[in-house]
Amino acid sequence: MKNEELHAVADGGDYLKVFACTAVILQSVLGFALGLTQPVALQRGLAWAYLLVKFTAPAFICGILLTTMRTTARQQPIYRHYLKQQWSALFFPTICWTLAYLLIFPGLQQQRAYHDGLSFVWQFVNGNAAPHLWYNTMMLQMIFLMPLFWVIRRLIHSRWAAWWALGLTAIGYLAWVAWYTLRVYPTAQFTDWYLLDRVFLGFFPYAILGILAWVGWSAVQRQLRRWWWLLLVIGVVALVGQNRALLSWPLPVSFSHTSYYLPATVIYILSIIGLILALAGHQQSRHSRWLPVIHRLAGYAYPSYLANVFWLQLIWLLGGAAFTRQHALLGIASCYLLTWCWSFGFTALLDNALKWRKTRWQERNR
Repeated sequence: MKNEELHAVADGGDYLKVFACTAVILQSVLGFALGLTQPVALQRGLAWAYLLVKFTAPAFICGILLTTMRTTARQQPIYRHYLKQQWSALFFPTICWTLAYLLIFPGLQQQRAYHDGLSFVWQFVNGNAAPHLWYNTMMLQMIFLMPLFWVIRRLIHSRWAAWWALGLTAIGYLAWVAWYTLRVYPTAQFTDWYLLDRVFLGFFPYAILGILAWVGWSAVQRQLRRWWWLLLVIGVVALVGQNRALLSWPLPVSFSHTSYYLPATVIYILSIIGLILALAGHQQSRHSRWLPVIHRLAGYAYPSYLANVFWLQLIWLLGGAAFTRQHALLGIASCYLLTWCWSFGFTALLDNALKWRKTRWQERNR
């Protein structure tokens, strides 16, 4: 099987999206579990688990850009046609699920609940309708900026250009992380700066990594598959550093005391992205039977991510909370598996129903 055919089955971006969606569902469950009264030892265990999967938003961004660069490599689409395509794939599902959270489960809102039309719109657009929706507020900005990323891809026409892009991105992000670590995180009001998570600039470097990963896929794969063990060691060390920073805050443990912009978190994220891409290249080289499975799941990843807290809330109300209160670890595992299955299952069911309806409509109009 040729390399292009392998990418058509599942590329590195597909792996990143599937891993990110699977991990973000666990983040949601852990957040709900931490909301229950838990012993200190269990709070610390939940902190470890939460930090273990704290790579989701950057991985999503990197995956989206990698796949988009691949699918538009031969022929760059007209921008308005691209936006029309993304409307049905990303924007319309986002609108529907955001309305569902605000109207059916308004108690899931973050920061302040809406009380009039203006505050309703504010909660809608800034990702406060549910604990996880700030992700898509930031990610959808990347879709609007896609012409800029296409320009950057054209400028990376040689190895030196790629190194320049990587170097400038690294310098800029180091400055951002240094400013955040020194000026924002040490203050008691750093949680008031939550809107920084909604701004694309904080995640822009991961978009550049997605472009570079696609442009130099062969060379990137050789290095990642050679040094994956080093990435694993670095990731473990960075995870320990994250945990120390989180547990240095007074009890009870609060996941809001973490940030994607802390040095240990950035190092951990880069390590995990590298490991996932190494796995993708390894399975491509072996023509793994998982390739079509990952490709299919990647198509369901974004809608499933949008839906996961909705289904988790239902599971929580139908007994998940009571069961988790009595049997914490078993409850977390059960709620997680049910939420994953319901999220991806509903998305697959809806996708097949829409395809069936489209086929019937085409048959009637022949």
